[in-house]
Amino acid sequence: MLLSTPLNILLADDDNDDIFLFKNALEELKMPNRFTVIQNGQELMHFLQNSEQLPDILFLDLNMPRKKGMACLQEIRENQNFKTLPVIIYTTSYQEDMVKLLYKKGAQYYIRKPIDFLQNIELIKKAIVAVQNLMVDQTGNFVPSSEENFVLF
Repeated sequence: MLLSTPLNILLADDDNDDIFLFKNALEELKMPNRFTVIQNGQELMHFLQNSEQLPDILFLDLNMPRKKGMACLQEIRENQNFKTLPVIIYTTSYQEDMVKLLYKKGAQYYIRKPIDFLQNIELIKKAIVAVQNLMVDQTGNFVPSSEENFVLF
């Protein structure tokens, strides 16, 4: 996975341990990137609305203070300026009904945070590669992948 330009990666997560593990996983992948962390949903929306350039990928935790990830996802998908922003849910919880709802609400992929560091590296890599292969239709909307390919763990 060789990239010529740095990938602009945004992680919205409030757990310092998870942030540390995510950052270390990116370092292990040895790919050029600009990594930014936002620690609550309100800051995330403010950051996106005031950014001159959107991130290439948003990894979004569901359980954040001040505004939950689901509310952020809904706001992102309702805003025409963000319709091509790939959103990957990156969270500790897994409930099949919730996963299906997130898929319908416009998340591209769902990762359940793994306990194992090597698995974390592999899942982040898989998500980045999957996002790079996302198709966008003529109206600028994502062409949906199948639901079975939505969950990456």
